[in-house]
Amino acid sequence: MSDPMSDVLTELFATIQARKTSAPAESYTARLFAAGEDEIVKKVGEEAIEVIVAAKGQGDARVIAETADLFYHALVLLAARGIAWRAVEDELAQRMKRGSAPRQA
Repeated sequence: MSDPMSDVLTELFATIQARKTSAPAESYTARLFAAGEDEIVKKVGEEAIEVIVAAKGQGDARVIAETADLFYHALVLLAARGIAWRAVEDELAQRMKRGSAPRQA
C-alpha cells in the first residue's frame, strides 16, 4: 500500500520537474526556475520565516498553509539543483532506522 503523503509530494515534485523543461509562461514554478537559484533560496527562507510567524499566533490553518508553501519551495530548490525527491525520502528513512534526530547546525 502506498503512502498518500509521499504520493502527493512525489506527484508535486514530478510537476515541478516538468515545469523546468516545459516552462509555460503562466507557470509560477517556471518563473522561479528562470529567476535562478538565488531567488529560489530567498523564497525558501521567506517561507520558513512565515511558518515561524504563523506558529507564534496565527493559528493552525495558517501554519498548514505556510508549511505547504515551504515544502513546495524546498522541492523547487531540489529540482533546480538536480536532486531527486527520493534522495530526501531515503535520507529520512535512514535516520528513522538509526533512530537519529534531525541534524542541528
